[in-house]
Amino acid sequence: MSTGITVDSTVSEIVAVLEALEDPKARVVNERHGDDHGVNLTRLREVAKPLKKNQDLALELWATGYTPARLVATLIGRPRAFTQAQLDSMLREAYIPKVHGWLVNYIVKKSPHAEALRLVWLIDDDPVVASAGWELTAERVMKQPEGVDVEMLLDVIELGMRDAPPRLQWSMNWCLTQIGVCHEQYRARAIDIAERLEVLKDYPTPPGCTSPYAPLAIAELVSRRGV
Repeated sequence: MSTGITVDSTVSEIVAVLEALEDPKARVVNERHGDDHGVNLTRLREVAKPLKKNQDLALELWATGYTPARLVATLIGRPRAFTQAQLDSMLREAYIPKVHGWLVNYIVKKSPHAEALRLVWLIDDDPVVASAGWELTAERVMKQPEGVDVEMLLDVIELGMRDAPPRLQWSMNWCLTQIGVCHEQYRARAIDIAERLEVLKDYPTPPGCTSPYAPLAIAELVSRRGV
């Protein structure tokens, strides 16, 4: 279905199309997860696609403060074009979970500033900001573990994950899971920590999906890797 958006569309035109896509029923569902919009994400991607990569437009869309526009901004922005200061400022504004997640995954992880930001965010007093640091740390654990002090990470997780605020707790738990999956020498300790802390042990998991409870997640992800 055509959205009417073209590569030359303006911010006001894009916002108008996004507002027209708002679905009250979808908003109710999204609000349960902390998101403040009712735009179907498949349709939102259809809006973003004809815009192609456009850094200036991405910054303008972000500046609107409107969640669907910010999501489009993360899809059309050029990760290497953002400054470290821009990304730090944007992350500190990204309290809506979906915006936070897309910004980290689609922009920050592909930025040359990812490691510098990881180190800054990991020790930030704001738990939402710190959660981004833990997400980036999980990425390092998975893809570039050289230079990462895994034992120190396990110590911090062991001491702080149980009482961490929900979003930070989730990110720490994901990092713990990836340590257990990707580093066989630390797998037993990761599972032991998870079993003692019992974080997300009772999290409702739909049939066919992997539980976020680390002992179960580690076992499932390891079996998929065949290691």
